[in-house]
Order: sequence, then structure tokens, then C-alpha cells
Amino acid sequence: MTSIFNPLAGGLLIGLAAAIYLITTGKVLGISGILSQALFQQKRFIPLVFLVGLVIGGSAYGTLTNQTVPFPDVRSPFLLIISGLLVGYGTRLGSGCTSGHGVCGLARLSPRSIVATGIFMATAIITVYFTK
Repeated sequence: MTSIFNPLAGGLLIGLAAAIYLITTGKVLGISGILSQALFQQKRFIPLVFLVGLVIGGSAYGTLTNQTVPFPDVRSPFLLIISGLLVGYGTRLGSGCTSGHGVCGLARLSPRSIVATGIFMATAIITVYFTK
């Protein structure tokens, strides 16, 4: 039962958070957009609270359920910086990130989000196929 319950509960909570965020701020819930708001807008309080809540919520869940996330092998700092810049550029180029397009865009039946999510999923499947 827990193998079915955890993803279902997580999905429902993500949907609820997206709905509450849209109702309270009038903005779509996407992590890249929230991070951008927290860094570059004058009204930073709500985005900052949301980002802090992500960290605290994930940490609390892991602590309460005694789950740990294994850290990947140490990578080159140069590669990490380049990877982060490419991801940031990709989210700007795609007008949003996987969470914004996949959760909120699909729920609104946005054609751009449907295409973007299809590309995200195809890229992930191809990457896993060739790396595993």
C-alpha cells in the first residue's frame, strides 16, 4: 500500500500547492520562475518562503521516514557550473522548467507545455537508455 500511497500523496500535495500558489499570487508554480522572482523582483517574500518550504519539507520528510538520498560521485566543479548554466539557459529558452510545464502547463492544456513536456520526457528516456 505504501508503494502506491507515497506517489499519490506526493502528486496530490504538488497539485494542491500549485493551486494555492496560483490562487494566492496569480502566478503559475514553476521552480525556475519562483527562483527568478526570489532573486530579481522587489516582492520576494512569498517566493523565498516557498523555496525555504521546499527545503524544510523535503528534509523533514526524509528525517521522519528515516530515508536518505545518496549523493552522487564527486563531480568536477567546472562541469557542475557549466551544467547549471545550461539548465538555466534551457529553462529560459523553453519559457519554464519541467515543474512549471509538467504540472501547471499540462493542467491548463497549454500547447507549449504539452510540447515541452513531451521533449523533456523523450530526452530523459533517451538519456537513461544510453547511460544505463
